[in-house]
Amino acid sequence: MSEWVKITASDGNEMDAYVVRPKGEPKAALVVVQEIFGVNKNIQMTADEWASNGFLVIAPQMFDRFEKGVNLGYDEAGWKEAMRLMGQFAPDFAPQTLDVDAAVEWLRNETDKPVGVVGYCFGGTMAYLSACRLKVDAAVGYYGGSIVKFIGETPQAPLMLHFGGLDDHIPAETIAKIQFAHPEVPIFVYGDAGHAFNRMVDPTAYVADAATLAMKRSVLFFEQHLAF
Repeated sequence: MSEWVKITASDGNEMDAYVVRPKGEPKAALVVVQEIFGVNKNIQMTADEWASNGFLVIAPQMFDRFEKGVNLGYDEAGWKEAMRLMGQFAPDFAPQTLDVDAAVEWLRNETDKPVGVVGYCFGGTMAYLSACRLKVDAAVGYYGGSIVKFIGETPQAPLMLHFGGLDDHIPAETIAKIQFAHPEVPIFVYGDAGHAFNRMVDPTAYVADAATLAMKRSVLFFEQHLAF
């Protein structure tokens, strides 16, 4: 069952958020953090998939600080608008961290189960920063291109990262830097996949085998660390 709710960050920023409830009692709860295209069809489908695995899920609209209801496609116009909006984020992603924290707190008010964060592209970086900066129980990041900018920050919660071996946005040397800085973090590289390999609505990016394997690993990771 899905619905839209409103949540408010500690600095007063109000956001819409897409919520999906699993059938029956949730195993745990997850914040799903979007790519740079808003909580669009792909992110809603991704949230639905996590809910089908037994999680209570919330996906906040991370652009609501600047523009409400962003829902972009992956065509040229969508990319252009996404980059314009992305340029309004603070370099340290501090306000965006507050927005993720608001989603975490909403989940904690809904359930007493552990709360994790999973994110994609921009959201992958936010999952990493959530593990470093917020009181979350575990986090998983997919192809977070800006993680390398923050490798001096130390994860305080269990963290798993996924990257595509053919990613033309995140070269192998960048992944190696992250691995070197955080040898305690399990990092998986999918050799036949590029950037956004989990983007199921985009046939130019989606790689089913990599997406399926990454999902299996992520579910097992959350099952291990969210103390079901």
